[in-house]
Amino acid sequence: MNILIIGSGGREHAFAWKLKQSNKLDQLFIAPGNAGTAGLGQNLSIETTDFAAIRQAILNHHIEMVIVGPEIPLVAGIHDFFLADSLLKDIPVIGPCREGARLEGSKEFAKEFMLRNDIPTAKYFTVHQGNLEEGVGFLRQLSAPYVLKADGLAAGKGVLILGNLEEAIGSLKEMLNGLFGSASATVVIEEFLSGVECSVFVLTDGVHYKILPEAKDYKRIGEGDTGLNTGGMGAISPVPFVTKEFMQKVEDRMVKPTVLGLQREGIGFKGFLFLGLMNCQGEPFLIEYNVRMGDPETEAVLMRIQSDLVELFEGVASGTLNEKELVIDPRTAVTVMVVAGGYPGSYDKGAVIRNLDAVEGSVVFHAGTRLEGETVLSNGGRVLAVSSLSNSMEEALALSYKNTGRISFEKMYYRTDLGFDLK
Repeated sequence: MNILIIGSGGREHAFAWKLKQSNKLDQLFIAPGNAGTAGLGQNLSIETTDFAAIRQAILNHHIEMVIVGPEIPLVAGIHDFFLADSLLKDIPVIGPCREGARLEGSKEFAKEFMLRNDIPTAKYFTVHQGNLEEGVGFLRQLSAPYVLKADGLAAGKGVLILGNLEEAIGSLKEMLNGLFGSASATVVIEEFLSGVECSVFVLTDGVHYKILPEAKDYKRIGEGDTGLNTGGMGAISPVPFVTKEFMQKVEDRMVKPTVLGLQREGIGFKGFLFLGLMNCQGEPFLIEYNVRMGDPETEAVLMRIQSDLVELFEGVASGTLNEKELVIDPRTAVTVMVVAGGYPGSYDKGAVIRNLDAVEGSVVFHAGTRLEGETVLSNGGRVLAVSSLSNSMEEALALSYKNTGRISFEKMYYRTDLGFDLK
């Protein structure tokens, strides 16, 4: 089977790494890919939203399955584009149609869906320019800290958590006035829930589902979860506090109602559901949906999946996921994200990355890199995801940190405290 992965980050490199382990794979293509994926398949210089160029590449390379990594092409309707094309409509796409992608593309839509389907979540109020005063009134009813979320996609940075009421009111006005561009023309104010976050991933064919390994990711740039939000500074799977009892609650209260709700509302969904949860004293609350795998959680989660990923995707495509076996490695996987100095603010690209060949016992997934001849250069804020699988969290972390220390590029930075809240 010839497969195309759409995307260029660590998530897509991890998909490529896992798919290469399948004897069902013939040729692998990645659009646009990075320096890491170049060693696993053929990179195609195509942007993730250039649907016409993707179409031509699929026809040229006889692609038989497409895996969509990032959220932007899903929200833009890439799956719908395939279904509307007579030459593409029978090619399986792993990723939901536009209507299903609204679970991530619109925070307001997602919250309304949760309420309709009795899924436990935080209280909220949706604000736009026309009801700003009502929004301020809702803020005044809440206790600090205050959570403001841009309704649309904002590259993982559209959430503000503010400790002061007046600051929250000021930030609400800034968001409505374009702080995150059109993504914050509508803002969802949420009640702050106190607890520990974790991510649960579900693969579904729209009727049946498999719950994949959960993970804990670290969003803040600084040690001890301080500083600005990022796209993710690392991930750990499994999560110690996620017991069988807790997961049963998640499945009963969130996974099943979500899949059934999508069916009831006539929303076709073939792909990944990411449930961003808050564990509040043993009770799960749903904070957000994503409609794709997280990054860097994918890099940790896929290391623990022993099943043939192509076979699981075939089950998604054919509606027979229930007939496929999901085998999970009981060991712990961790991912340490190495970023460019200055990220998530301004940062430089083009730094020469050295000593990748010195890594032993870990897998280095490329998140933001490019090749210049044989030289690997940085090409993003998040640059590398050093991932390890071992018998304990402590062993896996030690291995990833040891190998991270062997790599070098100018102004590289990584957190050294991952797992501090899980010990």
